[in-house]
Amino acid sequence: MFKHFIMLEWKAFLRSASLGTNIAMKIFMGFFAVYFMVIFIAAGVGAFYILKEEGYEPLATVNKFMIYYLFADLLIRYFLQKMPVLNIKPLLTLPIKRNTIVHFTLGKTALSFFNWSHALFFIPFSIVLLLNGYNTINVVLWHLGMMSLFYLNNFINVLINNKNSVFYSVIAVVGGFGLAHYYELFDVTTYTQPFFQAMYETFFVFLIPMILVAATYYFAFNYFKSNLNLDEGLATKSDIAKTQNFTFLDQFGTLGTFLKNDIRLLLRNKRSKTTLIMSFLFIFYGLLFFTNSIEAYQSPMFQIFAGIFVSGGFLFTFGQFVPSWDSAYYQLMMSQNIQYREYISSKWWLMVIGTLISTILASFYLFFGLHTYLLIVCGAIFNIGVNSHLVMLGGAFVKTPIDLTTGKGAFGDKQAFNFKTMLIAIPKMLFPMALYAIGNYFFSQNIGLLFVALAGIIGFAFRNYVFNQIEKIYKREKYATIAAYKQKN
Repeated sequence: MFKHFIMLEWKAFLRSASLGTNIAMKIFMGFFAVYFMVIFIAAGVGAFYILKEEGYEPLATVNKFMIYYLFADLLIRYFLQKMPVLNIKPLLTLPIKRNTIVHFTLGKTALSFFNWSHALFFIPFSIVLLLNGYNTINVVLWHLGMMSLFYLNNFINVLINNKNSVFYSVIAVVGGFGLAHYYELFDVTTYTQPFFQAMYETFFVFLIPMILVAATYYFAFNYFKSNLNLDEGLATKSDIAKTQNFTFLDQFGTLGTFLKNDIRLLLRNKRSKTTLIMSFLFIFYGLLFFTNSIEAYQSPMFQIFAGIFVSGGFLFTFGQFVPSWDSAYYQLMMSQNIQYREYISSKWWLMVIGTLISTILASFYLFFGLHTYLLIVCGAIFNIGVNSHLVMLGGAFVKTPIDLTTGKGAFGDKQAFNFKTMLIAIPKMLFPMALYAIGNYFFSQNIGLLFVALAGIIGFAFRNYVFNQIEKIYKREKYATIAAYKQKN
């Protein structure tokens, strides 16, 4: 039966309306994955010798900070790891055991890149430990225990993926521990390191993560099995409707109508709410660059990179999926006598407003100096004048339907922020970084900022021409987009 399920998914992939995009994106993601694989392997080999050279005991040091590694892994999984998707409803009418459906769907997560990629660090590191005289049996048991912890994260992510309150509560606690450790108020690693060290020093502690993996799989299996029915787990659930008129937007005519619909969409759905949360978190992304805590990020090119990201969080996370946000009723919209120009303009203005709000909220970066905040302001100008057009253009070719009601459904796609969004955003970074680098290296930092800002101003000045071209592309892709949105898989 598992073989039959695999064949069904393979056929769904080949028959997808966005087959070309899927193949290109998977190839691109393949190169991206290889890049990180090389980094993991190099880190696994070099970590031992680097720590040794700095005067630290390698294994004890890795065990000390493993608690933060695990929580960072869980954080990345929550926002980037796709939940296993299977077209379940048609299968419920067939003579297929529910246990088989759930086992297959959960089993797919075991093959996720987020699980086996960690082995690319721990296997080389374990081999180096053996080459340097560490006990063979103890190293093997420690390695098995460590890998079990990442599979434990996998099934924890499956269980909490529907429960934002639980996830953000955990993040708040862990963030508090991290800040307390940084300011030397409380060191949580004093209590966690002995456990990880015991997986090496004893012959039984490594079994604890394995038992926890089995337990979390059991709970995940029972949870999804109990919700695997049409009248409960897979049914669309209704909430009490709330009226939000936003009458002040009526003065803008058709544009105001579209803006009201988009604002309601953002406020009423879990998928879009997660986008707003991610946009807010992007504002603090610049702390990695402007605090000089990471030496590699002190390069001028990375500084403008941070400025683009701090102000453009909403633009990238929301704009990349225009018009996919309206995929549920896109056919109805296209059957109405609406002006595509007004539709596109409403999305653009929403991204502009989001960029301006992010820039204002990021004003606390003035604490790091006026130049730091000017990086963010110039990045915002570039985002409004150039990147807003680029993400709108890219949206015409990203025919990925978004199910806004998946927040409470078993096996639904919960991710409002994923690898595809990030990969499409990468080219939008290269151009401003190049402009800033040219101005900085040949003239001065201020000239570099001027180049970036001028590019944004020029893009804003030609927005009418750009909108005309984008409108033509959206109209040309309209029927292919409708066909793609009709697909349920």
